[in-house]
Amino acid sequence: MVEIVPITAAHIESFHRTLDFVARERRYLSFVQAPPLESTRAFILNNIEQGYPQFVALSAGEVVGWCDVTPKSGPIDARIGVLGMGLMPQFRQQGIGTRMMVAALEAARRTGFSRVELTVYRGNADAIRLYQKAGFLLKAVQPREAGNDGSDKTLLVMALALDGAR
Repeated sequence: MVEIVPITAAHIESFHRTLDFVARERRYLSFVQAPPLESTRAFILNNIEQGYPQFVALSAGEVVGWCDVTPKSGPIDARIGVLGMGLMPQFRQQGIGTRMMVAALEAARRTGFSRVELTVYRGNADAIRLYQKAGFLLKAVQPREAGNDGSDKTLLVMALALDGAR
């Protein structure tokens, strides 16, 4: 049984381990290892303090995935959120990502975000299907070279209007 809950300070170390594992897969995130624990702690505590949506998937009390929406930098983009998410391999393809994303997007809408954007590698077909199912639309393509593993590292920029606008 996997539970989807808002992140708390008690989840930070477990979240950091999961973030590091997914980053080291070198297939889904734009970095190859988690930032230092203290940077991760500061990021999460700030999200909690600011009320930014950040949900975690818990299995046996351990974080096995996350989904968050944080604002783009700059005052002009303050109502535009950026979605980030990840899930441990053994928990993929079970609807957990969908559950986390629905919770985060509902919270983002309540928090006042008007639009949520994300980037995803074109080679990550499962994530692209998940985002399209949620209503995200392709906004831009940023060509990149192929990854070391031969995967397509072209970045797709996708967006979802939360306030009814397109």
